[in-house]
Amino acid sequence: MFDKILIANRGEIACRIIRTARAMGVRTVAVYSDADAQALHVGMADEAVRLGPAPVADSYLRGDLIIQAALDSGAQAIHPGYGFLSENPDFVEQVTAAGLTFIGPSAEAIRAMGLKDAAKALMHDAGVPVVPGYHGENQNPDFLAGEADQIGYPVLIKAVAGGGGKGMRLVERAADFAENLASAQAEARTAFGNPAVLIEKYVTAPRHIEVQVFGDGKDAVHLFERDCSLQRRHQKVIEEAPAPGMTDAVRAAMGAAAVKAAKAIGYAGAGTIEFIVDGSDGLRTDGFWFMEMNTRLQVEHPVTEAITGVDLVEWQLRVAAGEPLPAKQEDLAITGHAFEARLYAEDVPAGFLPATGVIDHLVFPAAARIDSGVAQGDEISPWYDPMIAKVTVHGPDRAGALRSLSAALDGTEVAGTVTNLDFLRRLARVPDFVAGDVDTGLIARHGETLGAAVVPTARNIAIAAVTVARLADDPFTGFTLWEPLQRQILLRQGDADTVAVLHVQSADQCRVDIDGQVVSLQRRAGHWGVPAVLHQGRVTVFGQQSISFDVVDPLARSGAALGGDAVLAPMPGLVRDVAVRAGDTVQEGDRMVVLEAMKMEHVLRAPRCGVVAEVRVATGDQVTAGALMVRLEDAV
Repeated sequence: MFDKILIANRGEIACRIIRTARAMGVRTVAVYSDADAQALHVGMADEAVRLGPAPVADSYLRGDLIIQAALDSGAQAIHPGYGFLSENPDFVEQVTAAGLTFIGPSAEAIRAMGLKDAAKALMHDAGVPVVPGYHGENQNPDFLAGEADQIGYPVLIKAVAGGGGKGMRLVERAADFAENLASAQAEARTAFGNPAVLIEKYVTAPRHIEVQVFGDGKDAVHLFERDCSLQRRHQKVIEEAPAPGMTDAVRAAMGAAAVKAAKAIGYAGAGTIEFIVDGSDGLRTDGFWFMEMNTRLQVEHPVTEAITGVDLVEWQLRVAAGEPLPAKQEDLAITGHAFEARLYAEDVPAGFLPATGVIDHLVFPAAARIDSGVAQGDEISPWYDPMIAKVTVHGPDRAGALRSLSAALDGTEVAGTVTNLDFLRRLARVPDFVAGDVDTGLIARHGETLGAAVVPTARNIAIAAVTVARLADDPFTGFTLWEPLQRQILLRQGDADTVAVLHVQSADQCRVDIDGQVVSLQRRAGHWGVPAVLHQGRVTVFGQQSISFDVVDPLARSGAALGGDAVLAPMPGLVRDVAVRAGDTVQEGDRMVVLEAMKMEHVLRAPRCGVVAEVRVATGDQVTAGALMVRLEDAV
């Protein structure tokens, strides 16, 4: 076994590899860019080496610097993780030429599966079923159009290189083929430097089921399947194992095909054979076809580990160190069911745009497996994938595991950056998904509901208000006679402002008046119904939905105007001076009322230009929080 390995990656996968290496007594070397100097994986590793500036071309894609760092640190092997250089055969050759071990497949195996068209031809020759289509070298548009006619519409145009949905177009009629072909080729040229495409039959009710394989260069086994059908824009969102509706016969057929594929290229290490599956009428032994092979560890590998009890990274290290396969096929079995949800910093209503920001608050439930490369206080930068964590759960059966997934997502708390957490929560409760009726179009069909902006409820607002008031810290600041203490909290979401008036009954009881709707709250187990957190001038309420409000200082906001018309008392106090009369014309920011509260004078100013329609207070009056003092109207 190796004494020390270098991890040529960052984020959650680097942290995940470090954990297994540490458990095996193997020392680790991290590499990092300037943007990751304080990253979690850097602190977890035994050593860390700077690569360069933040752009990946200057850091995580600098194979020469990575290899030199391994040599200088005394590492014997390099683990690539996934992404970056993990499927770069030139890098593999450079690693081995330097006398180091690449923890993964050979350069020849990576090249054999690197281009989709060549890989499909190889699989066809090996007896693995492939989707009907054209995978040849002729890229003449007229020729490709003819091939599409022979295959039969709908067809899928796919770039032979790369992935992630780039260079991919669905064409449903012959009249649209030429335009989509040109578009796919242009996108492939930009993304991968290779405009070549292949044409495949499009499966109308497609499921994406992949089989985890593991080889030692001579023999191979499979560790069963994962269903990755829940995708948006061809990118996976929630994965599960085993696949819903899978039969023993289909599992055996897919597993045998996957092992045949791995053996055909003398595969060593962890890999995934991805199949497109026709789910229109149940799973069938003749209804799956080879799509591509990922010659690396997959992002979603934790669900396989959960149902098999296998540590795939440990297997990777052992096989790379020269040990034989740790298990035979008959030793492997499925126990229970598992789900993995990918938590990203992204703006779902805006079309899943990546988001940035500092993670002010981050809490995960203890019952779930969490693979993460960030911690509270870290910044999600624009330089890299915005993944925050993978949340994985395991249960005795699919229904139990799905309940655990919903509970884990409900118990996850993230504040400070926009995330897809509410999207995941809704997705886990979609009836089709709950029933196991999944295909790659499920998210698109439910997109409007899944991607809708969260609408705050009165209870959300009330919990936010009491959180801002910090009642548990100091419930009786100020005082009133013969009636409950009142406080006014001003919250803003987007362009909408809401005034919440708190009627404090004790440190653990409060009534909150929101535009005439009263919500009664009682604090139990440290929170007011669901957890909430105050952070950086905002308050975020958690639970089955997460919603954030800006906390508005009523004094800084020129008198806590409600809708721009009403100036309210921000707290109980004594009116020391009234500077306006009904009929006066005022400009935004003009002095209106001076209120004495908590031994300080506070000047309440006009929130906008207008005419004073009504003055409700006089000098010497004692007012409660939220009391209307001045009302404005538009000038005639």
